[in-house]
Amino acid sequence: MDHSGHGMTMDLPPFTLGRGLEWSAAPFFLVACLAGLALYGWGVVRLVRRGDKWPVGRTVAYVLGVLSIVLMMCTGLNDYGMVMFSVHMVQHMVISMVSPILILLGAPITLALRALPTAGRGRKGPRELLLMFLHSRYMRIITHPAFTIPLFIASLYGLYFTPIFDTLMGSKAGHIAMMVHFLAVGLVFFWPIMGVDPGPHRPGYLMRMLELFAGMPFHAFFGISLMMASEPMVETFKNPPASLGVEALSDQNAAGGIAWAFSEIPSVLVLVALLFQWYASDQRQARRTDRAADRDGDKELEAYNAYLASLNTPGR
Repeated sequence: MDHSGHGMTMDLPPFTLGRGLEWSAAPFFLVACLAGLALYGWGVVRLVRRGDKWPVGRTVAYVLGVLSIVLMMCTGLNDYGMVMFSVHMVQHMVISMVSPILILLGAPITLALRALPTAGRGRKGPRELLLMFLHSRYMRIITHPAFTIPLFIASLYGLYFTPIFDTLMGSKAGHIAMMVHFLAVGLVFFWPIMGVDPGPHRPGYLMRMLELFAGMPFHAFFGISLMMASEPMVETFKNPPASLGVEALSDQNAAGGIAWAFSEIPSVLVLVALLFQWYASDQRQARRTDRAADRDGDKELEAYNAYLASLNTPGR
């Protein structure tokens, strides 16, 4: 019986880390990830060739972010994730919380704006269209916390505790759409909070921290509700294949533990990144203030010297 939607039968052997990491490419994600890496590499090479610098740390973060998607979607983890709630939850958490954070730290939009050529007067090329999109009303809406926080919460409760999840898991296209949704939700949630790229909604650092922690209690409670449940709650995972040797309720409890843990770990990572960004911003502001004070001090000194010189002139 084909349950995975991508040619994988239900007769899987018991899960081990080795089997989970075996290559099992999902063409959509493989092509998308290779395209993302190629475009980013093109941008970096273009900057370097014209003598500009691009931080190595950003490149490393972006590559790790894309590779984390490859790891989740192009290995045996994707096959086991179709029939084991715990493995699926690892996929969901990484793709919605780890991959977006790393990709955003890579600043791909900033790279695109610096690498893409400007169109001629009165014309609109890729760079101009990207700028229009960044400043559009649509972007202001989907990056506002009044939209991102409810979306982040609804992606858990509204998906797993309704028939929507079972419907999506029933087909290859539905499964791909769900994983793309998880990635998109993670990107729009974390972008205003700790993204390096410019965006229409960028509050102060204290407000960003509040936004980060606003959604996390709901995330933790979702994990706890799965851990405490006395019966399987998601139809797709109610009857795991006998060949796996797993029991549905214990697997669901493990999935809940994974969801709960992931409400803590990425929060700490984002908080650390935010504190570093805040510190760097304060340092830049301090340097600008010092330079301005030095300029003002130089002007005052020049005026004082001119005054002294005027006192020594004949007739004064």
